[in-house]
Amino acid sequence: MKVLHSVHPDDFKIYGTEQIRDRFLIDNLIKADQINCAYTHYDRIILGVAHPITNTLTLENYSNLKADYFLERREIGIINVAGDGEVNADGEVFKLKKLDCLYIGKGVKEVSFTAADATNPPVFYLLSSPAHKSYPTSLMTIDEAEKVNAGADSTANKRTINKYIHTAGIQSCQLVMGLTILHEGSVWNTMPPHVHDRRMEAYFYFDIPAGQKVFHFMGEAIETRHILIGNYGAVVSPPWSMHSGAGTSNYSFIWGMGGENLDYTDMDAISIDNIR
Repeated sequence: MKVLHSVHPDDFKIYGTEQIRDRFLIDNLIKADQINCAYTHYDRIILGVAHPITNTLTLENYSNLKADYFLERREIGIINVAGDGEVNADGEVFKLKKLDCLYIGKGVKEVSFTAADATNPPVFYLLSSPAHKSYPTSLMTIDEAEKVNAGADSTANKRTINKYIHTAGIQSCQLVMGLTILHEGSVWNTMPPHVHDRRMEAYFYFDIPAGQKVFHFMGEAIETRHILIGNYGAVVSPPWSMHSGAGTSNYSFIWGMGGENLDYTDMDAISIDNIR
């Protein structure tokens, strides 16, 4: 399990491309018939991918957690971004089609993942945060998710935001989670950008066409940096960092947070005029 340590914004200013990629980017997550996770010291978030093809994959108890099982003191959000699959949570089986979301609360002891069809296997994106209270396991399909249309064709940021885990959706202890789909011809996400000092945020980019990339912008608004991210790449944004991206084509991404509250609108907007 890769471990990402916290970074001070003053130190970040002197980072080169390779340091930024090493400290914030989690790529190469897709491993056939494996669960591949990373642990971050930002709000103790764990993120990763389960990619079952021919085998059933069981969520293991990583030694980092010092727990008897993975969800002993944690909760987890799971979004499928590929073929149909199943998630088994303590014997209860949930079928997830592409873009469906499953929340599993604190105290569930056994979680496993299975593909419905090995020729079109699922890719389950996982986001887990510490939890001090148990909430029921809940499935929400893409059709059931709350939708917000934002942006415009004229600013190349027309997009549909799908909210799953938040105050008015699936209930959780600390997790907030959803996904954004950019419309054809639009490339900018989260523009104008924002920060939220009360919680971290992670992005997981998917449905990036072959040969295309996303320029992900981060850092303090007065001194930004960028890295390029390919399909199925994740990036961690500290509370002091803005987060936005522009692709060489349209794409989709999962956003997820853990921190002080569950309010989706808890953000401090940054004027485009003030970005450097």
